[in-house]
Amino acid sequence: MPRPATDVLVVGGGPAGRALAAECGLRGLRTLLVDPAPDAPWRVTYGCWAGELPPGLPASVVAATVRGRATALTHHDLGWDYAVLDVPALRAHLDSRLGHAGVTVTAGRVAGWAAPGTVALVDGSHVHAAVVVDAGGRRQPLRTAPEPGPGRPSAEQTAFGVVVEESAAAPVVAPGTALFMDWRRDHGEPGWPTFLYAVPLGGGAVLLEETSLARRPALPVAVLRRRLFARLAARGVTPQADAPVERVRFPVDSPRHRTPGVLGFGAAAPLVHPATGFSVATSLTLAPAVADAVAAHLPAGPRDALAAAEAAVWPTAARAVHRLRRVGLEALLRMPPAEVPGFFEVFLGLPERHRWAYLTGRDDLRGMVSTMNALFGRADWRLRRRLVGPALRPPAPAVPDEAAPTG
Repeated sequence: MPRPATDVLVVGGGPAGRALAAECGLRGLRTLLVDPAPDAPWRVTYGCWAGELPPGLPASVVAATVRGRATALTHHDLGWDYAVLDVPALRAHLDSRLGHAGVTVTAGRVAGWAAPGTVALVDGSHVHAAVVVDAGGRRQPLRTAPEPGPGRPSAEQTAFGVVVEESAAAPVVAPGTALFMDWRRDHGEPGWPTFLYAVPLGGGAVLLEETSLARRPALPVAVLRRRLFARLAARGVTPQADAPVERVRFPVDSPRHRTPGVLGFGAAAPLVHPATGFSVATSLTLAPAVADAVAAHLPAGPRDALAAAEAAVWPTAARAVHRLRRVGLEALLRMPPAEVPGFFEVFLGLPERHRWAYLTGRDDLRGMVSTMNALFGRADWRLRRRLVGPALRPPAPAVPDEAAPTG
């Protein structure tokens, strides 16, 4: 059988897709990147733990590195730094690597997976490649498995944020610090718990964001907007009427990508951490290893290359850790709203090594088990029941929608 003209086809031009396409091109693989709007700007904020950033990333890509802290029932210092990425700088860095690697970037909307090594576009054309990668984000454009039924929507993280000047944000977050989560209910509303996330963006700007960590179905963004402004008003912060805003919504319980002949990568894999929603640093770190696997095994055939790439993304330990984190997600979804801050009080009180293992270390199975044992040991009997139940029962059902204001 003749070799396809393209070695690697990457569908999706976000950070994960661009990073992997560049790494493949740099290894001499003929690489094509297809995205519906490859030149469109990225209008989201990317953050991660500073210790997760891959080596060799230019300093210009990091807008701010600050000490992370959190509030549940009391205040906690996380013990490590939080990094906020400079999104335009990250985009420029990845685009530069794409150009240097000789990757072809083209605009195109995928209609779906047609056959192993073949992707159909909406214009009726087909693209053939030895290795096909779905890096299309939460929509997973090449996913062939059915979506969750109407009785069980995805658990999603949602957020609404506003960007203000550092001086205006001072009553909420001191300059040079980041508030990873603040579970206090000074927004004045009962119901599903949400927290305040406050991080510097660089250049004297700060993002103040009301976040629903996970809910099935998603908590409406309108509710988060209402809570954010009520919370800020209670702390003496009044954003300007024309202040930039950010709206966030993505699933945290997407199933693993299992389309035959397709590698899921980035948020489509999904590499989204069920507890934090982070995925960008993981994708940037994994991209070289996945490209190495493809380059080393492609001479033996596409199946060998795909198998090696899949093993690089999902080694056995990483699959086990991800399953345990999903159990933790289900525990949160089942927890009575009033008990959520108490749960995080116990978690944030764990030794730093345990919190780090749960929030990072995607293939640190020993560390993950040790953390869960430590959490169970510090919990009271009521919380222990909340933690064990999800491992023995089906996923939590959807909860009723909370009323959202109009206008």
